[in-house]
This record gives sequence, C-alpha cells and structure tokens, in this order.
Amino acid sequence: MRIPSSRARLTYQDLLGLPEDLLRHELIDGEHLMSPAPNSKHQRIVVNITGLIWSYLRSHPLGRVYVAPFDVVFSDFDVAEPDLLYVSAERERSLLKPRYLAGAPDLIVEVLSPSTARIDAGMKRWLYERYGVSEYWIVDPAKESIRVYRLNGSVLQLSNELIRGDGTSVPSLSTPLLPGLEVPLATVFD
Repeated sequence: MRIPSSRARLTYQDLLGLPEDLLRHELIDGEHLMSPAPNSKHQRIVVNITGLIWSYLRSHPLGRVYVAPFDVVFSDFDVAEPDLLYVSAERERSLLKPRYLAGAPDLIVEVLSPSTARIDAGMKRWLYERYGVSEYWIVDPAKESIRVYRLNGSVLQLSNELIRGDGTSVPSLSTPLLPGLEVPLATVFD
C-alpha cells in the first residue's frame, strides 16, 4: 500500500497545461509520473499487437483499438496513457471524448520498459483493477512473455502467462473480449 505524499496532488487540467515534450505523463492518485519515449523493440511489439487486433476488428466490428499517446481519464487524479487499449463499441459510445476516454476500456496492454516495469506491474495494475478494466496484458519483451489478468469480481487476477520459448509450438493468446482472435507470440515478438 502506498502512503500519500504531502505534495499537492495534480489534476488532469494540470497535466494538460504541461508543455509537449515527447514524454509520457500520467497521474496515479494525483502523483505525476513521467517516462521517456520507448525503444524500437517496444514500439515493434505495440505495432504488432495493434495490427493483429485492428485486422480482427475490421471483420468483427466490436469496437476500436487505440495506441499511445491517448489518455484514459479514470478520475481527475487518475490518468493513464496505456501503450494500447481496446474499447467495445458500447463503452466507446458513452466514454469517448474528442481528446480522451472518460473511463475504463475493456482491455489495456502495457509493454514493459526498464523505466516502467515496476509501475506497470504494480501501481498501474492496481489502478486498472480499481476502475474496473476487464482485462490487462503485461507484455515482457525481455522474457518474450505475456501475463494476462482478468477481472474477477473486483480483482484483476492472473489468468494466464504465455512464454514464447524456444520450442516448435509457440503459444497464441486469445481473449473472451474478442472471440476468435488469435495473438501468436511469434508475431508479437517478431
């Protein structure tokens, strides 16, 4: 459990007032978090997953996929900028604003970077759980693995961990949010 600092909590309006600097700016309980632009391997993974989901959604128009930079405003003090998110058409109709999503998407995907790994696995997982994100994937480029957390009641529980490995049988990820979608780890980490 985190103990709140004595510093003033920032709001989404404070975040909007920051200069554009190619850094990722997020708020968790009003605490300002910044991270640098991700490396090329990180970007390739995000593009690969986005491409798979986007292609699926072209023939199964269940919702949309968005990539960073795109704010998810859970509250005035809780604002995330996930690497990738999927929002169902139903949620999108009620939550999408011109500049941000005003509430929990169905799926969030974060690709770990050395500077963000602890935050993605800890603070952000807690944040996404708190606001009811249905599914959260944590992609680890170093291990070539994906941990899948699914909302069970009010808790994001580890549902599956897939590792690319060196074998001939490379696993594929699927999700009940997008029936029939296959996300082969060989493509994700290509």
